[in-house]
Amino acid sequence: MSNVPRLVVAAPSSGAGKTTVATGLIAALTARGLAVSPHKVGPDYIDPGYHGLAAGRPGRNLDAFMCGPERIAPLFLHGAAGADVAVVEGVMGLFDGASGRGELASTAHVAKLLRAPVVLVVDGSSQSRSVAALVHGFASWDPQVRLAGVILNRVASDRHEQLLREALEEGSGVPVLGALRRSAAVATPSRHLGLIPAVERSAEALQAVADMGELVAASVDLDAVLELARTAPDLDAEPWDASVEVTPVGGRPRIAVAGGAAFSFSYAENAELLGAAGAEVVPFDPLHATALPAGTAGLVIGGGFPELYVRELSGNAELRRAIAEFAAAGGPIAAECAGLLYLGRELDGLPMCGVLDTEARMTERLTLGYREAVALHDSPLAPAGTRLRGHEFHRTVCEPGAGEHPAWGWRLPTGPRTEGFAAGNVHASYLHLHWAGAPGLAASFAGAAAAFKSAAFNSAAS
Repeated sequence: MSNVPRLVVAAPSSGAGKTTVATGLIAALTARGLAVSPHKVGPDYIDPGYHGLAAGRPGRNLDAFMCGPERIAPLFLHGAAGADVAVVEGVMGLFDGASGRGELASTAHVAKLLRAPVVLVVDGSSQSRSVAALVHGFASWDPQVRLAGVILNRVASDRHEQLLREALEEGSGVPVLGALRRSAAVATPSRHLGLIPAVERSAEALQAVADMGELVAASVDLDAVLELARTAPDLDAEPWDASVEVTPVGGRPRIAVAGGAAFSFSYAENAELLGAAGAEVVPFDPLHATALPAGTAGLVIGGGFPELYVRELSGNAELRRAIAEFAAAGGPIAAECAGLLYLGRELDGLPMCGVLDTEARMTERLTLGYREAVALHDSPLAPAGTRLRGHEFHRTVCEPGAGEHPAWGWRLPTGPRTEGFAAGNVHASYLHLHWAGAPGLAASFAGAAAAFKSAAFNSAAS
């Protein structure tokens, strides 16, 4: 049995202010000297970046679709090791889960798996007494979800707050833990895929997080929040351990992992699994590095926003050439979404690495959703026949969208689809993957990197 004081921050719908409240709580509790463990329900990469700034430790995702419900409590306990309290930000509305799959991967589902009390963030603008009916409905919908508190957001005035509090006291039975006034200071700017990642805003992001913390500290009863978090019962689970999931390869191959502003989408567990699989993980920033890290035997290029840095990436011809040469030499490469765009011939008309025979461009159409995929061909990442779950999230298109040997196949309501490229030593796809849900990916890729390192050594020796 393990226990960490914890609560889940949810809302009736997207846009109610969950990120502001969750990040503000994390910052305010951290400012009190507490070690706060930040978590996010679902596949979001951006909110955990703000959480991480607020807490001073990585924000981690809890995705019951990609990782499986059975891994949620272990992953939570792994991320919350050594923490005094954990704050889990929900996704969308409280009961919104994977399309067509009931509660799976919803905030409510994760809250039940964590046995955690839920605090509902309610947008109080444009309503008064009706707020009680809304909260009563959410509190009574699923008796297994313990809706234990409300934080009001976007409250216009003292009088407005009084009306909202009176209505909730009379009609909902759920205590109000705080009320936030409307504030432009805590707004986080958005663009085509949501909030701008914290890594891109540097000093601005730090100030925004500080402002959120100050607003929440001044508007929310933090003692009541902590008291509520401490009511969470023990979890009958052991912390997730990457070293249990994979067997290490020999030779300690060096795997370069792209990062920085253009490639900021990653799950902490992916790198932890690579390390447990025997690899040396070395981050580098393609916006600034002119060569791969010395001794690179494997290359991972995750998601992000290369379309916003296309001129800088294209202008870094030395690194583009180095990546193309690494691929031509047989070096294993795993790329997803942004990495796929970077490996193609062109992005929005500007030259990229030219490893893949495809061209990418921005579009107005958002492609979004969970996928159940099967690997159609062998690659450094997965042997043919591997089945797993992933997530698509992009406003770009590649033409063609699949190579002669597609990476994945899956079925959509419109019919079957093949996607991505599994060209020998390269695996590139739009599909975002959480490797904790399929740890064999890390083992396979580390093995490919070890084999490449060994072959390169033997070639040099001869």
